[in-house]
Amino acid sequence: METIYLILILVLFLLAISDLIVGVSNDAVNFLNSAVGSKAAPLKIVMLVAALGVLAGTVFSGGMMEIARSGIFYPDKFAFADIMLIFLAVMITDVVLLDTFNTIGFPTSTTVSLVFELMGAAVAIAIFKIAGGEEYAQLGEYINSAKALAVISGILISVVIAFTIGAFVQFVTRMIFSFNYEKKLEYLGGLFGGIAITIIIYFILIKGAKDAAFMTPDNYKWVKDNSMQIIIFSFAGFTSLLYFINIFLSINVLKVVVLVGTFALAMAFAGNDLVNFIGVPLAGYEAYLTFMNSSGANPDTLTMEALNGAVKTPLIFLLLSGFIMVITLYKSKKARTVIMTEVNLSRQDEGEERFGSTALSRNLVSISLGINKYISGILPEKTKDWMSERFAPLPRKKKEKNQPAFDLLRASVNLVVSSALIAFGTSLKLPLSTTYVTFMVAMGTSLSDGAWDRESAVYRITGVFSVIGGWFFTAISAFTLSFILATLFYFGGTIAIFAMISVAVFMAYRSHRIHLKKEETSIVTKTKEEAVNPENLNEFCVKNAEVVFTKASTFYFQIIAANKKADIGALRNVKKDIAALQKEARMQRKIVSQLLKGTVEQEADQAYYAIRTQDNILEILNCFAIIADASFNHLSNYHKPLNEDQLAELKAINAKIILFLYEITRVVVSDDKITDGNPELLKINVEAEIELSSKNEVKRIREEMSGNRNSILFMSMLQETRNIVYFSGQVIQNLIK
Repeated sequence: METIYLILILVLFLLAISDLIVGVSNDAVNFLNSAVGSKAAPLKIVMLVAALGVLAGTVFSGGMMEIARSGIFYPDKFAFADIMLIFLAVMITDVVLLDTFNTIGFPTSTTVSLVFELMGAAVAIAIFKIAGGEEYAQLGEYINSAKALAVISGILISVVIAFTIGAFVQFVTRMIFSFNYEKKLEYLGGLFGGIAITIIIYFILIKGAKDAAFMTPDNYKWVKDNSMQIIIFSFAGFTSLLYFINIFLSINVLKVVVLVGTFALAMAFAGNDLVNFIGVPLAGYEAYLTFMNSSGANPDTLTMEALNGAVKTPLIFLLLSGFIMVITLYKSKKARTVIMTEVNLSRQDEGEERFGSTALSRNLVSISLGINKYISGILPEKTKDWMSERFAPLPRKKKEKNQPAFDLLRASVNLVVSSALIAFGTSLKLPLSTTYVTFMVAMGTSLSDGAWDRESAVYRITGVFSVIGGWFFTAISAFTLSFILATLFYFGGTIAIFAMISVAVFMAYRSHRIHLKKEETSIVTKTKEEAVNPENLNEFCVKNAEVVFTKASTFYFQIIAANKKADIGALRNVKKDIAALQKEARMQRKIVSQLLKGTVEQEADQAYYAIRTQDNILEILNCFAIIADASFNHLSNYHKPLNEDQLAELKAINAKIILFLYEITRVVVSDDKITDGNPELLKINVEAEIELSSKNEVKRIREEMSGNRNSILFMSMLQETRNIVYFSGQVIQNLIK
């Protein structure tokens, strides 16, 4: 019996290592996005600073471990065997959920997942104990509902507070410095930096050091008694130092603030969120030690009052966790995927938006525009002009790739406000969601900075609601999955436990493969973007056209064949292939459009024809998509397939299209000019064949030889084929300009 529980403890610690890895991959966004988004320093420097912050923060998290032991349920009401089932269900659920969110690149809340996993598993076991006639008959006697409600309320309130404070501080800061802040930094930079770093020192050292693993009561009493002196000397010292390095070393003060803020936020993250990753295994370890010290005790009856007491977490566990987190920080590719989601939502300039539009986001933008119009109407013109000048972004540097998503001033505010709020919450032993806080601060500062303009506001708001919705989905999923796993373990015993561990390992491996494939696709896309320049722009377009024309003939043939066989599955595959090529073409169109920015007149003329070429390629693919969708819907609704005459005419058209597209490809690739008229002649032949088929179909309709649905599908296919021929001709005309 003791052996099996020892194995389960080892499994818990292995799951803790896995949880640390997926947790850091998820939460790296919290302390890296500002430094990465503003490009305050090379990535290696940013990672080093963050790593040092994580190591320092691990020793500040000792007091937070109580949340995992007794924050959500009453351990004295559960037996040792019950506690082990609860903790196993929590850890497996946590690994699976976080890894899934990391794979799709969505930042989620590890605190939310931990709280609801503990609640779900504890509720499941409590229900079965009550049903089995245990001494305690009320669910409230097992679940610490008051503490759980306080934790959940704290998390939700932190959303509003973080967004509001972030927006307000950024508004005031921008009003003082404006976007053109370089000259102001010479006389205000040291003061701003001194205030920022002093705030960080105050909240982390004075408010957050009480439960640090290294802090003795006497040392903490000295810190608390001398807090005012520490604040004064910190402010004077850092302000003087920043003025010195700015004047004599010409170092940008804001870069120093961002790096210090990154260190502080990484430290606050480790201090607050380490409980989410190792709190449960450590609680399980303490429960196991209690069981082992109670010689001869029955695991089904030995209650866990020992978990109610405050216990200092051994420093060795904290440091080992810190090293695992640091290694993950450097090695995890998923962390970079999650970082880009938040950076893109808060970037200053426009670009390709990941999220679409919803009615809610459109209504919010409409209301905001109305409020803005009302306020503008009552403000004096001079005041409006002055404010507009303060919030007018600087022109983006032309032809410079990989520009910062936002400036150093906003990055500084992000870090200072986030680290202060998180450290303050940690000092109150509230497991705030670092993801909630940092994300909402970043959204608040980007709103104040005017990053959500009329070109992007709808999409950014949709993105924010999508991420927040993901957090609520995390809560529901965490509770449900943990409840189910605890149920399986309760009734299935050891077999169910190890079966679910195997499933979790398989899912983690599968999600790793999925992310690896996405990463490879992303690398290929980035390589293509960096490889295109005005000199090889025409070659880029030629290759794109060649790929589309080569695949176009295949698409047309596959659609006809699928209609003949009434093969819905084949049409579904064709739709996927067309959609993939459409996505690629849209990316190519974006590359060409971005290349146009900042070009000279001669290059702009070339880019104009390149844009027209990409637009025509997209139109060709859109036509194929319409044909495939129409055919798929026709067959999905079980209408009669196309008759033999219709299929024969489509095959004849397809044969001529193949020759037409082949000739266009030959001319485009060989860079021949149209001297013999072959492509134009073939185009005329295709158009004539289409017209003949249209007249034949009209005759069949008049003589009632084909059904109404068939005729609609057939005529739609002919019309889109006309468009394909037209846009193909436009492509070759643009490429030979």
